[in-house]
Amino acid sequence: MIGRLRGELVHKQPPFLMIDVNGVGYELEAPMSTFYNLPEQGRPVVLFTHLAIRDDAHILYGFASDSERTLFRTLLKISGVGAKMALAILSGMSSEEFARCIQNDDTAALVRLPGIGKKTAERLIVEMRDRLDRLETGGGPATLTRPGGPVAAETPVSDAVGALIALGYKPNEASRMVRGVGSEDLSSEQIIRAALKSVAAR
Repeated sequence: MIGRLRGELVHKQPPFLMIDVNGVGYELEAPMSTFYNLPEQGRPVVLFTHLAIRDDAHILYGFASDSERTLFRTLLKISGVGAKMALAILSGMSSEEFARCIQNDDTAALVRLPGIGKKTAERLIVEMRDRLDRLETGGGPATLTRPGGPVAAETPVSDAVGALIALGYKPNEASRMVRGVGSEDLSSEQIIRAALKSVAAR
């Protein structure tokens, strides 16, 4: 099991990134909460990881803190919650905000996240309530780094739309969310953060 990687960040385009570890490039998927803490490309980075083994693929997920990874793994144990939905939850709200939703029976906040309907939100609240005390929601990032620089891709706006689609938003909804952000001179991570905040504030 691969539990932690230390290396050089060679590529990042939400929700995907690559870390070079002694000449081997590890491709990972990560929530936006992790992308907000990534250094610029070419800088050293440390991430906690979770390896998912399927019949058709081995997928490595990366997290800035052990508490994020713990929450991700706990979410995967909930009926009807897969890796994509778990990443969407971690991207759309912090672990502290998620804990508050569970404690306050706040289904309205949960259904704003892509792929989560009312029944799933209610199931999350019921099944996660007794697990919250086992989660460490206040963990810091795995490494102290400077928040994200520009992503090497077409444009920050197109990257942001693509990332939101990968998180589960429909293409027209992702485009509308990005249009609602004053995106001039912003990195893709900053655009995504603002777009997700606007959804959470509804």
